[in-house]
Order: sequence, then C-alpha cells, then structure tokens
Amino acid sequence: MRAVRWSLGLIGDLCLTVGALLLLFVVWQLWWTDVTAGRAQAATVHELSRDFAASDPAPGPSTPRPTTAPATVPEPAVGKAFAVLRVPRFGADWVRPVIEGTGHDVLQRGVGHYRGTAMPGAVGNFAIAGHRTTWGRPFHDIDRLRAGDLVVVETRSAYSVYAVRSHLVVDPTDVQVITPVPNRPGARATSGWLTMTACHPKYSAAHRYVVFAELVHTYPHDAGLPTGTLVAPKAA
Repeated sequence: MRAVRWSLGLIGDLCLTVGALLLLFVVWQLWWTDVTAGRAQAATVHELSRDFAASDPAPGPSTPRPTTAPATVPEPAVGKAFAVLRVPRFGADWVRPVIEGTGHDVLQRGVGHYRGTAMPGAVGNFAIAGHRTTWGRPFHDIDRLRAGDLVVVETRSAYSVYAVRSHLVVDPTDVQVITPVPNRPGARATSGWLTMTACHPKYSAAHRYVVFAELVHTYPHDAGLPTGTLVAPKAA
C-alpha cells in the first residue's frame, strides 16, 4: 500500500512539473517572443530608416508629388532587410521591417517577402507574409483592414502607397494569390499589387487570410510623403 501511495505521489509530482513546463512554454511562445521580436524589429527599422535618409541626395520639395517612374529595387539576398512597412489602420506608430524570404527564421524577424514576386512599387505582385501570433505578430489585425485603407512601403528610393481593395480566406496550398496578377495565373501584369498573407484563424494555420491592395502612388524618397498619408483611419 505504501508503494502505491509513493507511486501516486510521484505521478502527481510529475504531472505538476509537466504542467508548469507547459505553462512556461505557452508564456514564452505567446508573450516573450513578442517582446524580444518587437525589440529586434524596431532596431532593424531604425537602422533601415537611418540608411534610407543618409542616401537621400538633398531635401525634397515642400509638396511631395507622385512620380510616374516605377520604383526600382533589386531583389536582395535571402534574410536581408530592405524595406519598411507601415499600415495606418494598425496604429499611427505601427511599423515593421520587410525581409527577403518567408522561412521560419525570416518571419521571426519581421514581415517576409515571397521570393520571385515583384519588388515594392513595381508592376506585378509584391507579396508578403507575417505572423498573426508570436514573434511580434505583425499581421495580428490583418482582418481589420478595410477597402481604401492605405499601406505604405518605404525603400531606399521611394515610398510606394497601396490602397486595399479586397480580402479572401484560402487554403495554404492556394498559391495563385501571389501570382503577378493575384488569383489569375498566367495573366500578364500591367499594374502594381500588394498581397498580404497570414495564418487564419488566429492561433491556427488551417487557412490563410489574404489582403489585396493596389498601387496608387509612388513618391521619390527624398520628397517624402504628403501630410496625412500615415494618419490612422477612423475605426470601422
């Protein structure tokens, strides 16, 4: 009988230990990764912004004007941060780095750019992916985006401004959403698009939430953005 009680006590202690470890893992996964990733991503944005500003030839005009010339951004190496993403709907101070590639290590550091898709401001589909939970969860509120909301992509040469047009929920295998003309495989692109993808629903990878936005303006980097571009829209 004593042996039975000892065994039950040992099992109980093991269950408590396992439970505590699981709780710590959840805290690490859902909270601490956000803290550490958020700090790292903010540092990357700061570095990019400093480098972009240093490359401007001279102060731009007092009133920024769109350019008809497409933005030219060479495709960077995998793992390299090359752009800054701003989504006013997510908050006036919301900003994330865009990094080449969509591997697990890349998405821990920011928003990832699908290799082979267009670069910011170019004709075609600039397709990006981000976590909805953990690792800074850049696209946590992707389902809050509404038609007409602006998304701004800053590179060394330009600000590319996209306007949200629609959204869609698809299976993870539905890769046609990142073709040059979204959802039209084989079609020839004649304009610029931005496709944002994230897991759906939150805390699951069963589907993908996809937002499509159309390129509406491109401003030279040294000219800056028109006043009000980054103002957060009213809640909807």
